[in-house]
Amino acid sequence: MLSKLDKSIISVISKDIPLAAEPFREMAEAIGVDEAVLLKRIRSYKKTGLMRKFTAVLNHRKLGFTHNAMVVWDIPEKMVERAAGIMASFDEVSHCYEREIKDDWNFNLYCMVHGRSKFGCINIVKKIANKIGHVVQYSILFSTREEKKTGANYFTVKVNSK
Repeated sequence: MLSKLDKSIISVISKDIPLAAEPFREMAEAIGVDEAVLLKRIRSYKKTGLMRKFTAVLNHRKLGFTHNAMVVWDIPEKMVERAAGIMASFDEVSHCYEREIKDDWNFNLYCMVHGRSKFGCINIVKKIANKIGHVVQYSILFSTREEKKTGANYFTVKVNSK
């Protein structure tokens, strides 16, 4: 059973993170608790499995990264972990994950590359491939439009100020 404080914390962390030097302090103040209390509860949610992950969705377009490419890679199984580490080490890569190969789709590793131009994305992909150092097959799939991105909002809690 979640306490009133737990519900308040879950509500505040389900919203956008404040763009501030100390965002957790601001979130704690918004619900009337100390920052240390907020952080301790968040860690306990993670530890107990109540919360699987805490993520932020950046609006890369507002930062000038107007081109996106999902790069699909055919990486030998014994090289997947190393290759994924290389991909994830690039600042222009926002996420990287492995998927099972299906039927006629021979790609097992995926990464999203963000750039200021199509050419910029292609350059990054070439750098990644060179750093992997093994002849690998890949395909670059450019985004044609951006879908609306929103974070999870599990529920809203009204807190009385009494």
